[in-house]
Amino acid sequence: MRYSLVTAAAAYPVSLAELKNHLRLTSGTLADNLTTVQSIVPGAHVPAASYTLVGTAFDVSGYDVLVQLNSGTNLTGGTVDVKIQESDTDVSANYTNVTGGAFTQVTTANDNAVQEKQYTGGKQYIRVVCTVGTANCDFSVDILKYAPYAADDDQITACLAAATEFTENICGPLVSKIYDGYLDDFPASDLLTVPKPRCTAIGSIKYTDTDAVETTYSSASYYTDFVSFYARLKLKSGYSWPTAELREINAVIVRFTAGYANAAAVPYELKAAVKLLAAHLYEHPELVSMRDQAFPVPMGYDALVMNHRDWGPGA
Repeated sequence: MRYSLVTAAAAYPVSLAELKNHLRLTSGTLADNLTTVQSIVPGAHVPAASYTLVGTAFDVSGYDVLVQLNSGTNLTGGTVDVKIQESDTDVSANYTNVTGGAFTQVTTANDNAVQEKQYTGGKQYIRVVCTVGTANCDFSVDILKYAPYAADDDQITACLAAATEFTENICGPLVSKIYDGYLDDFPASDLLTVPKPRCTAIGSIKYTDTDAVETTYSSASYYTDFVSFYARLKLKSGYSWPTAELREINAVIVRFTAGYANAAAVPYELKAAVKLLAAHLYEHPELVSMRDQAFPVPMGYDALVMNHRDWGPGA
């Protein structure tokens, strides 16, 4: 099977901030490193039905993120419920609740206080949604974005990209991507294996005949196995692959998603490997040798990726 990338990963397995912390790089001033934005502006907010008060969304990719709920005074009986939502795109319908992202309800018994929650997910955008019950309540929600600033951020990002690609060449997709896989014909057996690890979804199977007519093969015709390291498609009893005369090359296209759901789901061993290699590339922009001894890959990298290698489904 040959591949082409349809949709790139939403984030690297390691953020720029994490890599710079690993490299101990910082501007040295908190003002340069910290950005504060308001998702819900301060004020006396009137009652709002179940999570209909929607805060401004912000791009948090590459940052360590802290969300602060600053509550003032609730009028008698007033309550405030706030939760964090996340999305890969800033489209309202695509936002989902962050697991553990709900703040403790603010009442007249615990108002005039600050609550904090760190966002550790891997999505590009976050926002907050709020419910204000019964009476007006004073509060605001701030998003604090922390990222050590360095003059050569572009170079550090390039090293992070190279280390990610290098690791994916060895271990397969890390953060979720969408691919098209190409075959010249359907398998001779009733089993089709996706030879890229961590496949989590089959979008479609399409085939093109000699008249250049493209047809989608019904997903009702086969079972899917995403438990195996390499996903499998098995024809159901009584079904067969299409018998149409196919064009000579790349006639069958399997669209699939592969990789961990987000950066937070990537195993720590692989995160450590990416940071180790990215730091090596940054600190040694050219192949380093000393007394005829070369250092192309840092010691320990192979051990970190060993248990996650993509050996191929036939290995």
